[in-house]
Amino acid sequence: MNSKKNLSFENTEIAFRHCSNADLNRAYWLFRIININFLVKIGPPVTNLAIKIGLPIKALIKATIFKHFCGGETIEECNDTIKNLYAGGVGTILDYSIEGEDDEQVFDHTRDEIIRTIIRAAEDKAVPITVFKVTGVGRFSLLEKLDAGIKLTDAGQQEWQKVQDRVLAICEKAYSTDIPVMIDAEETWIQDTIDRLAINMMRRFNKNKAIVYNTYQLYRHDKLQSVKNDQQLAANEGFILGAKLVRGAYMEKERKRAEGNGYPSPIQPDKQATDNDYNTALDFCTDHINQIAIVAGTHNEESCGLLTELLNKKQIDPKNPHVYFSQLLGMSDNLSFNLADAQYNVAKYVPYGPVKAVLPYLFRRAQENTAIAGQMSRELSLIAREKKRRSAM
Repeated sequence: MNSKKNLSFENTEIAFRHCSNADLNRAYWLFRIININFLVKIGPPVTNLAIKIGLPIKALIKATIFKHFCGGETIEECNDTIKNLYAGGVGTILDYSIEGEDDEQVFDHTRDEIIRTIIRAAEDKAVPITVFKVTGVGRFSLLEKLDAGIKLTDAGQQEWQKVQDRVLAICEKAYSTDIPVMIDAEETWIQDTIDRLAINMMRRFNKNKAIVYNTYQLYRHDKLQSVKNDQQLAANEGFILGAKLVRGAYMEKERKRAEGNGYPSPIQPDKQATDNDYNTALDFCTDHINQIAIVAGTHNEESCGLLTELLNKKQIDPKNPHVYFSQLLGMSDNLSFNLADAQYNVAKYVPYGPVKAVLPYLFRRAQENTAIAGQMSRELSLIAREKKRRSAM
């Protein structure tokens, strides 16, 4: 049933088939620069200053780091990326990457833009899943108050209702067009509110199919249990649990805040504990595959390999709609394209938005990448190997 085609994450020909020689050279030099921690640290303040004083730096950013990690400034500008990925069997998750805003009009605009990504997905099988952040449609500090149990004023209650209405409008559109939508995870001190919102949307829209997904950050020591608790809740209440499984994105910030405020860190004691919980979550979810739909958001080769083995062992079809692998655009092409070539469901996050607005996302990518031991060296070695293979042809 699960005929596994010679899957190897070392096959650079398949991994970079979608890249021209110019693309490969740009990626090579970009990752070499990212490998220099000093440049990554000084990059954000220098870039922000350059933009502030009007230096023509936007064109440089757009032609380099933005071009590598983002699809474009608009959905239309993402068309070439969408087609290029799909030619290699990889779907696109359009990710409108505006963050840190604080304005009701911006929140309404973001809701409308996310709905546009859902409409685009409904028209194009190359865009199988969509995504949004609750802080894209509501104020961070409002969610913080809700999580802390602080009583809202009448104005606060009205504002919170607007946030819920925006989330509902997005999920209703996803439901009516039959397009799954993932709700991204955020910081621990606003996550409980996001979790409750996500579960409420699942209760409403996931009766027959996984439309709404919540995200579980397994670098938190309590999140494996959350997956199990939510599975039980879904089984009891008769809906399908949508679970995007990631390791996590706010580790340094989380540890710093916990230390500063004198509470135990919510983060696992070490990487091995995170890996163990992540892999255990994959095993648990595939044990309940009819009732849990998963998106395995990971750049970890071991976890990707393990999931293929679990599907094979449990006789789950690689094309089962309840299982997707996912990576970020511009990273781990050796995973995405080799998995797709072996007939697994794969989709890449394709961030887009105005260059200036997407800068926080891009800087975070670069900083996170330098923090991942060996990740950049791995990317570089694969690119160098493919450049060598091509030059020998």
